[in-house]
Amino acid sequence: MTAKEEISDEELAALTGAIKNRYGIDFTNYESKSLKRGFTRLMGKNRMDSLLDLWNVILKDKTFFKSCIDDLTVNLTELFRNPEIWNTMGKVLDNFKGHSEINIWHAGCATGEEVYSMAMVADNKNLLRKTKALGTDISSKALAKAMGAKYPKELLTKYEKSLRKYLPEGNLTDLFDMDSGEAVVKSKFRSHADFRHHNLVTDTMDRKFEIIFCRNVMIYFDDLLKMKVLESLLNSLTDDGFLVIGYYDMIPEESRQILDPYDSNNRIYVPMRKLSKAI
Repeated sequence: MTAKEEISDEELAALTGAIKNRYGIDFTNYESKSLKRGFTRLMGKNRMDSLLDLWNVILKDKTFFKSCIDDLTVNLTELFRNPEIWNTMGKVLDNFKGHSEINIWHAGCATGEEVYSMAMVADNKNLLRKTKALGTDISSKALAKAMGAKYPKELLTKYEKSLRKYLPEGNLTDLFDMDSGEAVVKSKFRSHADFRHHNLVTDTMDRKFEIIFCRNVMIYFDDLLKMKVLESLLNSLTDDGFLVIGYYDMIPEESRQILDPYDSNNRIYVPMRKLSKAI
């Protein structure tokens, strides 16, 4: 089989089962088409002619496997992605003005732009000093970029357009210090955030959060795994908390038994309860 040939369901099941047994990372309920594309990318990138070649290297070389995770879970994020959501997040923050601390979890944070976008929203609401953010991801490479908080200057024009749609008078110099060819997130935004490795499928969370972001992560999961992850996220959400998912995260009908929509357009939900106010 060449890298251009389709991976069968049986081959995919065997490989993901072997990875689960070898590394404890569970891809068995990921959406099969996305995962097949990921493995095919890996084969092409490493000039492998067969899935067996990839299988042998993945299971023998832990370092190689860790480097594969970015290809299997494509990390796509940007500053103020979907600008319309951030005005709503400002309103969500208003619910916690009376709290001494507001804990926010960015599950699947990729390279961190979402974490710093929310930090700027909190700062605009004069609530940054109260917020503590945790960014987690399965990719060590993405987390390293998030912790470094440095982004290429060529992305700033695109980012500024998104920022202005959220905050017309906003300026990226409020968020970044410019350093040669890179834009570095200001220390006040970096200091409010911690980052750590976390696998949504297999790892638990030992804290509760007022706000949880999990945007465009579940597009890779089948319905069974989506429900498992949603239930896990809700277990980490305070009773008065908010869950934010991505525009492309199609959640199962069964989720209506545990989630109420707060803002359907922006995919913001609350635990099943009586809503005092919805947008």
